Amino acid sequence: MAFYPTTLWTLLGYDLAYRVKVGLAGSVCHVYWVIKRLELLLLNVCRIGLLRRLGPPTRSMCHLSLMENSTGKSNSGDKANVRVVVVGDHGTGKSSLIVTAAAETFPQNVPPVLPPTRLPADFYPDRVPVTIIDTSSSLENRIKLAQELRLADAVVLTYACDQPATLDRLSTFWLPELRRLEVKVPVIVVGCKLDAREDTQVSLEQVMSPIMQQFREIETCIECSARNLIQVPEVFYYAQKAVLHPTAPLFDQETQTLKPRCVRALKRIFILCDHDRDGALSDRELNDFQQVKCFNAPLQPSEIVGVKRVVQEKLSEGVNDRGLTLTGFLFLHALFIEKGRLETTWTVLRKFGYDNEIKLRDDLLPVSCKRAPDQSVELTNEAVEFLRGIFSLFDLDGDGALRPAELDDLFSTAPESPWSEAPFKDSAEKTALGGLSLDGFLSEWALMTLLDPAKSLANLIYIGYAGDPASTLRITRRRRLDRKKQQSDRNVFQCFVFGPKGAGKSALLNSFLGRPFSETYSPTTNERFATNTVDHLGGNKKTLILREIPEDGVKRLLSNKESLAACDVAIFVHDSSDEKSWKRATELLVEVASHVEDSGFEVPCLIVAAKDDLDPFPLAIQNSTRVSQDMGIEAPIPVSMQLGDLNNVFRRIISAAEHPHLSIPETEAGRNRKQYRQLVNRSLMFVSVGAAVAIVGLAAYRVYAARKNASG
Repeated sequence: MAFYPTTLWTLLGYDLAYRVKVGLAGSVCHVYWVIKRLELLLLNVCRIGLLRRLGPPTRSMCHLSLMENSTGKSNSGDKANVRVVVVGDHGTGKSSLIVTAAAETFPQNVPPVLPPTRLPADFYPDRVPVTIIDTSSSLENRIKLAQELRLADAVVLTYACDQPATLDRLSTFWLPELRRLEVKVPVIVVGCKLDAREDTQVSLEQVMSPIMQQFREIETCIECSARNLIQVPEVFYYAQKAVLHPTAPLFDQETQTLKPRCVRALKRIFILCDHDRDGALSDRELNDFQQVKCFNAPLQPSEIVGVKRVVQEKLSEGVNDRGLTLTGFLFLHALFIEKGRLETTWTVLRKFGYDNEIKLRDDLLPVSCKRAPDQSVELTNEAVEFLRGIFSLFDLDGDGALRPAELDDLFSTAPESPWSEAPFKDSAEKTALGGLSLDGFLSEWALMTLLDPAKSLANLIYIGYAGDPASTLRITRRRRLDRKKQQSDRNVFQCFVFGPKGAGKSALLNSFLGRPFSETYSPTTNERFATNTVDHLGGNKKTLILREIPEDGVKRLLSNKESLAACDVAIFVHDSSDEKSWKRATELLVEVASHVEDSGFEVPCLIVAAKDDLDPFPLAIQNSTRVSQDMGIEAPIPVSMQLGDLNNVFRRIISAAEHPHLSIPETEAGRNRKQYRQLVNRSLMFVSVGAAVAIVGLAAYRVYAARKNASG
């Protein structure tokens, strides 16, 4: 039996934290008992693998009108048409099934393959038309069959109830063939000619259980009779439903559990509806959820009582004296899925702005982040203050840091933790216990906002930001304008870290994150980020983001003309004890300087002489002084990560970024071009002055000539 530990521990961990906030936390033993009981109940309720929708829908959930859409309005996402392709062996009843569904009468004669058949929008409750494609199973039509399958939204796979060989062919040919063709859409298995089956003692469950165990892509199994008009419309209803209200995003067929992203979304919806923040949906809040948020229909008091009774009979913790708990809310949706009412859960998700991937729709993130290449995006003060409050709310032990479990709780209403993978994973300073301080927390948000503003905005909304999305982000002034004004008003600066292999780039990033020096050398093969706050002059804090560029990645980076437009400062790290390292660092400096001269995106540059605890190579000071003077930048900054002597290098990087008109390197070719432009401009000025003198002289002569003629 597959258990559901990760999601439910996260789930009830959040519930426990939520209860602590309102003073309702129980003992640890009690919470553990609740978790184990809920695991078992959800496993029983959600085990729809073999039994899921093996027949027509029932109305056994008469008291669960809470989430039924009584308005008749469609809530089927953005799908304007559902394309269903019908496949199966010859003689299994494909064409008769299609004609009977469309005409509601059994045809006496049908052609071998029908043209596309359309069921109008008003044929089914979701009011989305269905286009049915008939196919031939003959060998000469296999190419066309494959083409149609690749265009399908759903597949209806038929066998004949009176021909056992066609049933065997489902698992020996058709289902493997769909996998071979990479047809990744819902499959509806249909047993046609139910009226002709001789053995009436065999149940559909007995027939299909082994096949459904092997092929999890089967969404629904149903038997029908076109001749006797038994369950024919239901075939394409289930096909349409599988597309408009898919199982896959909500339910994991392998583990037989609700998917984590579904649980996270439902938890967020519960919290949004729990207006008084008491950990339960009261009768009033349930009515608001039903009438205002989702279904536009009020609930009668008896209906609310019925809903809570259904939950309480299965799970006493699902209801308390304040109303329906988060546990009960999730259990209720598990019950809907078990009863084949996926459209109910999908209606709720879509009303709260979720798409088919259970993420917020793009139209709910309206902030435009269009910007010039040398502009960046930062969080506003309002967004930062919101994050400070969230940090305090989830820092349950008050230690000034978010431990991994607390951080998981914080993001438990997002589709997943946004910082679990590169480039965000391990990019901020951690405490000794692996927690994030407030500065580290805000630095991670600054990095995410810089690299992916839309992702940052979405996660702000997921964790509870309810203000105007436009008030969360600000687009900075262009760097080109900053250089003209000789100052920058940014709060977040990005520094590109260049250098040869073994120079100490990674050690510099590690020291920035407060990590101990390691003698073990591990070359960096991919770009890496490190973010932290830097205490600046006057008590101000700035966020600095270091972006390590592997030596092998420099050529690829500089192949893009605008690649350095996003860079506030570039630093060039070299091993001060190795002359080859120094030479390669100066080569990289010249390459970058030439690139910015050609692109027009000038960048302040600094040289960092790492491993200052070692003896320098001969002529190191003379060479570095000459290069810095020739290129018009500061002298190298000596640092030793091993000794912890960083010589205020990070403050100096911030200072260079705040004064973007200084420390801009100049190559010899760049100087020659600059002198040539100055010479041309000077020549043009002389020509312009000469032309102006000539024009004035000509005008004066004409005035003189006119006066002379007048006096004569």
